[in-house]
Amino acid sequence: MKHTFGFAAVGLLVLAAHSASAAAPGPTTPLERVDLELVIATDTSPSIDTAEARLQRQGIATAFRSPEIVRAIQAGSLGKIGVAYIDWSSAPFNRLVLDWHVIKDKASADELAANLMKVPLTYGNGTSISGAMQIGARMMETNRLEGTRRTIDISGDGPNNRGIDIISARDDIVARGITINGLPIITGEYGVGDWGKYYLEIDQYYANCVVGGQGSFSLPSKGFQDFSNAVRRKLVMEISGDIPRVPAKPRIMRVAGAPRTVAPNPLLKPPAAKAPRENCVHGYQDF
Repeated sequence: MKHTFGFAAVGLLVLAAHSASAAAPGPTTPLERVDLELVIATDTSPSIDTAEARLQRQGIATAFRSPEIVRAIQAGSLGKIGVAYIDWSSAPFNRLVLDWHVIKDKASADELAANLMKVPLTYGNGTSISGAMQIGARMMETNRLEGTRRTIDISGDGPNNRGIDIISARDDIVARGITINGLPIITGEYGVGDWGKYYLEIDQYYANCVVGGQGSFSLPSKGFQDFSNAVRRKLVMEISGDIPRVPAKPRIMRVAGAPRTVAPNPLLKPPAAKAPRENCVHGYQDF
């Protein structure tokens, strides 16, 4: 069942463009059933330069041209998925790059990849992971698809610093039956100041503060050069629903200069595990 979200100012340029395209079918048009509704959300905040933005875009396009992706899609019970793509930073800089595409074979996967590479790169301001979550959820609740599973796939290299707090956004969206997965990009470029630790351990931040929902997981990319390989592996797992189980190990994460014990941080984050709210507060206001 589709719900109506009451989110305010969560990326008006994304939602306005999506609403215009979604308004064409009549209200009685049957929803098209798919195995997965997937929103791919890539970071375009100021910490992402042009070369890195291009690597992200190319990485997604290359992944969808991969035979692995097509096989994973066709192995589903319905043999098709719905995919949309947004560039996120914070309102009002978020952009809808590709509205919903139904992918069912090599031709439709190649078409998505080609269309993706035709759209100019976008650049934003701020890092609102919570806003990206809200946009992805809104797009799922207003499209003309009915997915067996619904997933928001967020990649980025820094902590939330704009919009509502990350825990509130995550928990609200997970409660609606939407899974949030993460692809943290570990660059090692930051490491000074109270919040610098988060950039060096952004995988822990994503595992503890970002991902959530049934079968959620965070798969780190070791820099932007590894992004293409990481995103291909991640998409295969998301599409197939075949998530590897990794034993949980307690981890220590430094927050604002003080060490704290946080929730277990395996590759797969158990849906019931929650990090303390104070471990997920806003990071650098500059980004």
